[in-house]
Amino acid sequence: MASGGLPPGSLLPPMRELAGVLGVNPNTVAAAYRTLRERGVIETDGRRGSRVRSRPASTPRDALRMVVPAGVRDVAEGNPDVSLLPALEGALAAAARRHRQAPTLYGADPVAPDLARIARADFDADGVPPGPVAVTSGALDAIERVLAAHLRPGDAVAVEDPGWGGSLDLVPALGLRVLPVAVDDDGPRTDDVARALDAGARALVVTSRAQNPTGAAVGAQRAGELRELLGRRPDVLLIEDDHGHGIVDLPVYPLGGVTRHWVMIRSTAKAYGPDLRLAVLTGDEVTLDRVRGRQRLGPGWVSRLLQYAVVELWASRAVDRAAVARSYGERRDALVEALRERGVRAHGRTGLNVWVPVADETVVVTRLLAAGWAVAPGAIFRVEAGPGVRVTVSRLGVAEMPVLADAVAAAVRAGVPGGRND
Repeated sequence: MASGGLPPGSLLPPMRELAGVLGVNPNTVAAAYRTLRERGVIETDGRRGSRVRSRPASTPRDALRMVVPAGVRDVAEGNPDVSLLPALEGALAAAARRHRQAPTLYGADPVAPDLARIARADFDADGVPPGPVAVTSGALDAIERVLAAHLRPGDAVAVEDPGWGGSLDLVPALGLRVLPVAVDDDGPRTDDVARALDAGARALVVTSRAQNPTGAAVGAQRAGELRELLGRRPDVLLIEDDHGHGIVDLPVYPLGGVTRHWVMIRSTAKAYGPDLRLAVLTGDEVTLDRVRGRQRLGPGWVSRLLQYAVVELWASRAVDRAAVARSYGERRDALVEALRERGVRAHGRTGLNVWVPVADETVVVTRLLAAGWAVAPGAIFRVEAGPGVRVTVSRLGVAEMPVLADAVAAAVRAGVPGGRND
């Protein structure tokens, strides 16, 4: 459908017929048709069968999430632990006082000078190359603006697989093509990045730390390999998403500066709260100038009130980064170790989530729901990667991990002979 091989209005074969042609279980075809229907790509009209929609809709992958019944523990949501988020009353009151003394009016700099100074100092401390600072309404807003600043419909973007569903939805929504890149615990695999670049990717999106959903973090060796590879591809647009800033204690190894156009993005969502809707980014002057110029033609700027509040939170060290990282780390490690003891392989190096490869997502998700646990199906996060489920640890205590691990192990055993996922 994406390539035009099945144009709008095309009639799809009956599910059993297609299953026979492909040599797969009819339930597999039914699940694929259901996903396409839920995302608005096809429509079904009873006995008349299924057709490609004349005007395909764009439905976010998050729409595939199930409704969590009462009494079921929700470990699918991906939210931070609210008990680790700072109180906002003082920061918002301080922002209001600053606004009263000097209201922000049209024509003001879109970035509060104090926020630019603090953000740039943090970038400098982590070895991020020099560059101006911009502010957007979250990380995905920044990624969209950067991609739109350089690419045209039809261009290809190398994206982590499994990876953040927001990015996987955004790229095609912009008329761009997704080239999936495999991920291990050290981030995007160098050989797969090289393959994507050879296939024509004009941009690469990398998660520096706390990769969603696997918890991967780009280590020193992987960073060196990627920098060497990108150094031979100076025309590639590089986007680094360091949304783990503030909740991860592993160092960041920046890749920026080896290509002509690059950015590093840091969101406040995980450390300070998703509703702040604010991210800071730095990068080369051309890219930042284009982002800020286009922003002026739309929303104009991100509210200075929010920027002042973030300045207060950042400057006062309202979040104990080491303590937050330790808290999430203890929970992730407890679950990964408990699963290992039960013969189940899992990944969770940094961040809020643990990724569990499975043989059959539907079986595992369904079994866990019956056992009282709602996990996120891997289909939300993957293109070509193998099936899996994502477990968010932020609302769990360490003592609960063995109980959850028992349920996961039982669900995995139900989905594959031998009960192992390796």
